[in-house]
Amino acid sequence: MSFTAAFPLLEDCTYLNTASSGLLSTSILAWRKLHDEDFFHGGSNFRLQQREFLQDVREHVARFFHSKVDNTFLVQNLSIGFNTFLDGLSADHKFLLVASDYPSVNYPVESRGFSCDYALADAQLEQNILAKMAEFKPTILALSLVQYTNGIKIDLNFLKRLKESYPNLLIVGDGTQFCGTSAFNFETSGLDVLISSGYKWMLSGYGNGFVLLKDQVSQHLYQERISYPLPTESFLKDRSFLSLCFEPGHLDTLSFGTLKQSILLLESVGNDFIAERLQLIGGMAKKALTERGLLTPSVVGREAHSTIFNIPTSAELFKKLQAANIIVTPRGDGLRLSFHFFNTEADLQKLLQVLDQD
Repeated sequence: MSFTAAFPLLEDCTYLNTASSGLLSTSILAWRKLHDEDFFHGGSNFRLQQREFLQDVREHVARFFHSKVDNTFLVQNLSIGFNTFLDGLSADHKFLLVASDYPSVNYPVESRGFSCDYALADAQLEQNILAKMAEFKPTILALSLVQYTNGIKIDLNFLKRLKESYPNLLIVGDGTQFCGTSAFNFETSGLDVLISSGYKWMLSGYGNGFVLLKDQVSQHLYQERISYPLPTESFLKDRSFLSLCFEPGHLDTLSFGTLKQSILLLESVGNDFIAERLQLIGGMAKKALTERGLLTPSVVGREAHSTIFNIPTSAELFKKLQAANIIVTPRGDGLRLSFHFFNTEADLQKLLQVLDQD
């Protein structure tokens, strides 16, 4: 199936860079134009229904990820959502992090002075976490579900078993490199908190993201403030305390409306189709790159992997890829490649042809 009509940029390049930014579809571009035309012609009247508009977005997010609407919050990006979550915690929490995880995950924890320890993100990531659980005894595990540099993906069933073994452990997931790649049921997962930006695999552009919480998480957040009376102004009616924390001020209907449109797009393509497509192209890419000795043992040794890969690079190789109009991104010591559902075997073969050049 070709997706060039939906994503015309694919006609002009081989786009292997969703891990940096997803593409904007023609249908979403058309919706955004109509949105801004309504604003242009309507002025302040344009915002009269913004409360209902944004609630509709929350409901779409909650339906897509099987979360409770009242525990679903709209945030501009992962960093804002995660920092807001951290600011609501007591200072005595102990964090288990993943070494070399995304800076927007590790740095906010470290810089606030929380006690921290680290699990290595190698072929034995899950076993490393278990060892640290017994040794360090953290109260919170915070990690990216997919590591941004090399694509190592945590076993979600492992997180579910971990939660069953440690029911008092809060498990916080950064879903920015995961959400949009497969169906996901938040309520039945091992996660207590899922926070994500929308601009990568969700294909929803910049300035939107979300926070999903399980019911029990609220007892850990802002306990010194939660009893303070809520505002009484009519335009803040029906707002919960946590919504005022995670969603202060105005929310941009263009950005969050785009998030809703991206959910409708992904639903029209089909979560099962997306997951199967990614499993197929990801498996082919891993096999081909492994045969060429381009992947680290940490990635080769994983039974399941995402569609993000990091390969050794040089200035010459990067120039060759640019000359072939293959879009990738330098990350860490190598080049990061990433395949979404709109990528094809032909895209992979074009990449391999460049890699195989003497």
